[in-house]
Amino acid sequence: MSQPNRGPGGIDTRTPNIARIYDYLLGGKDNFAADRAAAQRLMAAVPDMAGIVRDNRAFIGRVVRYLAGEAGIRQFLDLGGGLPAQLNVHEMAQRTAPGARVVYVDNDPVVWSHGQALLASGDQVAMVCADLRKPYDVLGHPEVLRLIDLAQPVAVICACTLHFVPDQDEPYRVIAEYRDRLVPGSYLAITHGTREEDPDGMVDAVISVYRQASAQLHVRSLPDIQRFFDGFDLLDPGVVWMAEWRPDPGIPPAGRIRSLRGGVARRPLACRSALLARASNHPRYGRRAARDRRAGPGPGRAGQPARGDAAGRPGFSGYHLRRGPGWLGYGR
Repeated sequence: MSQPNRGPGGIDTRTPNIARIYDYLLGGKDNFAADRAAAQRLMAAVPDMAGIVRDNRAFIGRVVRYLAGEAGIRQFLDLGGGLPAQLNVHEMAQRTAPGARVVYVDNDPVVWSHGQALLASGDQVAMVCADLRKPYDVLGHPEVLRLIDLAQPVAVICACTLHFVPDQDEPYRVIAEYRDRLVPGSYLAITHGTREEDPDGMVDAVISVYRQASAQLHVRSLPDIQRFFDGFDLLDPGVVWMAEWRPDPGIPPAGRIRSLRGGVARRPLACRSALLARASNHPRYGRRAARDRRAGPGPGRAGQPARGDAAGRPGFSGYHLRRGPGWLGYGR
């Protein structure tokens, strides 16, 4: 028997969907009447809501441009990226670094289906259907492992995502688990809704609209948003209004400045002793690391080259620490 709330392929067309609402606000066409009605209610409560959404995309663009350029990042994990837009993260990154690899993660089957068709192209982009609240499932997914080398720095993007994760789902633990799997030199970028400076009750009106949607909105205070960056070093200018994060000169925001908070942070480089301790447990370098430390750092005894394996790859005898970013990401 058919279900009245289901469209072709079992899609729920009567419950407003957060990805499709966002798509409509960006001017997309992958949405239904319920999504459009919810978006219209949002714009009635916050007249420049569509501009705020465009500002969020502009924030992502500035962040990705910095990371792929100055920061030298070549791997991106976009958590809850939603439906494909006019300019997606892999297109942003590959403008600066053609070899950049991007994996999109979303647990919405509609998003996954569209992403498979429109985003996954060649051997540098993938779309994964997984729940961002389960970091080990995400990071262990075959498509993630195919494109993302967790032994090298990764940029994790959570734009307009974490405010749909309620406190009972432990969002701080979730982000901490991602952080602990990232090597030093990796980055975390976040935009998040906040209740600051809301004399007209607009935030409550927006929360009310999302109460009827596929996921509810959970805005947080500035200190609570900053908590997501625990264990990272925030880049200047810190967690600020997203339109004020390194704005492009001469390009004004499309919406109000005081809308969403945004920030970018870098996982700090571990000290040498911590790196060596981590190396001792590595499945490839662990025993070799111990042997090389006994033999002494750098070149082997009697002027011989540093020890390596049968293929001539160096063991972990300080080589990776001296010669730039190795599997530990040191030197980035």
